[in-house]
Amino acid sequence: MTAKSYMFHSVAQAIADHKAATMFGLMGDANLFMVDHYVRHCAGDFVPVAYEGSAVLMAMAYAHVTGTVGVATVTHGPALTNCITALTEGVRGHIPIVLLAGDTPQIDPHNLQNIDQRALVNVTGAGFEQIRAPHTASYDVAHAFYRARVERRPIVLNMPADMMWQEIAHKTVVFAPYDAPAYVPEGDAVDQAIGMIASAKRPIILAGGGAIDARDSLIALSERLEAPLATTLKAKGLFNGHPHNMDIFGTLSTPAAYDLIAKSDCIVSFGASLHRFTTDKGALMKDKRIIQINNTPQEVAKNFHPDAALIADARLTADNILFWLNEAEIPPSGFTRELDLNALTAHPPARGKDKSLGYVDFVSALEKLESALPKDRILTTDGGRFMTEVWCRISAPDPRSFIVTANFGSIGLGLQEAIGAGIAAPDRPVVVFTGDGGFMMGGMNEFNTAVRLKQNLIVILCNDSAYGAEHIQFIDRDMDPGLAMFEWPDFAQIATALGGTGIAVTNDAQLAQCIDAIQSRDAQNCGPLLIELRIDPNDVPRMRI
Repeated sequence: MTAKSYMFHSVAQAIADHKAATMFGLMGDANLFMVDHYVRHCAGDFVPVAYEGSAVLMAMAYAHVTGTVGVATVTHGPALTNCITALTEGVRGHIPIVLLAGDTPQIDPHNLQNIDQRALVNVTGAGFEQIRAPHTASYDVAHAFYRARVERRPIVLNMPADMMWQEIAHKTVVFAPYDAPAYVPEGDAVDQAIGMIASAKRPIILAGGGAIDARDSLIALSERLEAPLATTLKAKGLFNGHPHNMDIFGTLSTPAAYDLIAKSDCIVSFGASLHRFTTDKGALMKDKRIIQINNTPQEVAKNFHPDAALIADARLTADNILFWLNEAEIPPSGFTRELDLNALTAHPPARGKDKSLGYVDFVSALEKLESALPKDRILTTDGGRFMTEVWCRISAPDPRSFIVTANFGSIGLGLQEAIGAGIAAPDRPVVVFTGDGGFMMGGMNEFNTAVRLKQNLIVILCNDSAYGAEHIQFIDRDMDPGLAMFEWPDFAQIATALGGTGIAVTNDAQLAQCIDAIQSRDAQNCGPLLIELRIDPNDVPRMRI
């Protein structure tokens, strides 16, 4: 007798048909049978979370590290409303995931958890797909995966609960995305751009997150032009080890690099939207020619109008520019011969002043942690006033090993994404920097998830006992910052109570012990380690924005 097949079987199998081996989520009435079939019969791994929005964040980090489409699932109503911040973060970060969201039974419009889920998702900017009928389920799943990959954003697939137990026969459907790179081999725009580059005396090549697969071609162009290489924040680490590397471009630059950018006469930008942090609100773009290459038309002139724009693939365009420079026998600029590239990447050292009892110097601690943390780390940062110093002073091996959770300006997202990164790369250590407020808001409820998963996770919790952005605004206006101050619990003890290891650091001696603990960890059987840095709220460097 042939076993019956239901829609929840087809949805689970459709996910497996897309080679999606891992799903993050929280089960409820509308998705539990689908998850069960995915695990027991489709050989899928399910990562259960403590809070629904965490599933979306973990799937986003998984997508970033692996370069695939992440998958998450939640049930209906409040489960989906709990995902709104995470979905918006994914939209702003252009991260492709599919969120399979249950919906209340269509036959029960007065269900306590009924809500207009399409309208809710539309507010975030994410895409919305509806499973239209049981027999279209595999097609609808396939279209959601297709859209996530092509549109580079989260797509929510709505699954009515009353369809799940309807009988259907599964049909495998997978759509190949139309993702051939765009190439601009000729035309006035190309001629104009090459003319600007050829005449430049002090050009800089800037790579953004959309150019991380063009590294070799950008380096070849840099060497041909003798032009320094820089990245946006999201491409951090792309040119590690190259002698032309001047690291991050913009408000996160070193003082020497910032001065160099101001003196340049041409910026050739690949795969970047020229965000205001990158341009310092346009100040760094003055008195120079700007060429912007981006394969997404919406990103061109989104933040800054360039002198020449090419809607094209970064790698192919760099190769094309190099070809025509050679054909025209354009001499190199010689710009890199004038530079001390070591000085360009050196941030000001810690001031080394005496600290008040119970605090460590933040910058000095970062300098020591940079040397002590595992070199093959994946680096994740939460939001908060501590984050820009971390971005500047803690390195990452490459852009896929660096995750920014500041696309929506939220705090409390970093630890969840760190867990997702650890699932994506189980053989590598993950380091996440978070603040006290962010950890209380979103990190504490998932720290135990990392414990359950026995993750090789190092959490650096920067505790200034304040919501820092608000604290500094009160100080700047000579007002009492007391409303922004908090008496938090002992985070190190909480980490230990949750099943991990917690260490509080209030002086240099304890910092040294903490570094010993990092370096002596057994990566195979360690579980998460939380290091609580107690820092003076009146002595945290200002954000570099």
